[in-house]
This record gives sequence, C-alpha cells and structure tokens, in this order.
Amino acid sequence: MVDDRIKRTESTVRTAGDIPEERKVEVLGLLGQLRSRIRGLSETHQEDADSIARFVEASAHEATRASKKPGLLQTALSGLKQSVQGFEASHPEMVETVNKFATALANMGL
Repeated sequence: MVDDRIKRTESTVRTAGDIPEERKVEVLGLLGQLRSRIRGLSETHQEDADSIARFVEASAHEATRASKKPGLLQTALSGLKQSVQGFEASHPEMVETVNKFATALANMGL
C-alpha cells in the first residue's frame, strides 16, 4: 500500500504542469528517499507508515492542484509533520526527509 501511494504521488508530481522542472526533480528525489524510509518503518509500525504515506499523497495533491487552496495544503502538511512525531529517535532520517519534503511543497510558489 505504501508503494502504491508513493507511485501515485510521483505520477502527480511528474504530470503537474505548473511546477518548474528543477522543483519536480527535487520533490521526486525526496519521494524516492521517503519510499525506502517508510518501507523500513512499515516493518514495525505498519499503521503509522500507512498514515505517513497518506499524508505524503494528500500534501502533494494539494501542492500540485491547478486551483491552489493554501489552507488545505497547510492542513495536509501539518498532518504529515504530526504523523512522524515520535519517530525522531528511532527513525531520524525519515523525519528529516519528511521535513524536507514538506518544505519543498510549501515553497512551490503559494
């Protein structure tokens, strides 16, 4: 399920028409990192991994939609950041990557 969500998110980013190519490359790179980090988390915390993947997908959807609604993006990003709270000690790389991903989406020119 995590891989499916990340694949859909990658597709969403690739097909977004109003995102500069360099930003797409950055976000797609972060998604690749998130895929492996969330996969690792899913071995011990499947429900949490699913939640993180859902928020990753929702955040990317809101950041790339044609009719931007900044409030919805901020809500999705807040949920994403909250979904990784508590994993700072056990999965610091995942938390760092999620934070970079959230920052990249927030900086997409809203």
